[in-house]
Amino acid sequence: MPMANLRGQVLLVVNTASYCGFTPQYRGLEALHRRYREQGFSVLGFPSNDFLEEPFDNDRVHDFCLSHYEITFPLFAKVHVNGARQSPLFAHLKEHANGLFASRAIKWNFSKFLIDRRGNVVARYGPLTLPSRLHKPIEKLLRDSARVTAP
Repeated sequence: MPMANLRGQVLLVVNTASYCGFTPQYRGLEALHRRYREQGFSVLGFPSNDFLEEPFDNDRVHDFCLSHYEITFPLFAKVHVNGARQSPLFAHLKEHANGLFASRAIKWNFSKFLIDRRGNVVARYGPLTLPSRLHKPIEKLLRDSARVTAP
């Protein structure tokens, strides 16, 4: 899926892995996606083996997520989130994130970046932040950006 197809949406970008202690967060991410997708929100999953917890190839990652968590949000091909081979997307997200974690390496799987409808990185959350804690920030972005884009 070209990223241009997501223009104008509120996004939550997450680096994921199948064999991580945080893997059950897929349930909460899917719940967010289903709850807000009709309002212009999407979760985007980017599997990564940077922490040696995603050994599967792309097809097996997709099958795992579908069979274990019934994922409907977009799941992209595996990427690197740190280092010289990091994805340009994650380099951009880290560079433009505000706050304590800005520009720092991703420490583990299920780090999350919240992006507004204009493509601005508005928040970065570590893996300990559960998806269930993100309802208010997502709802605020959906409300605020709806006012901005309304005629």
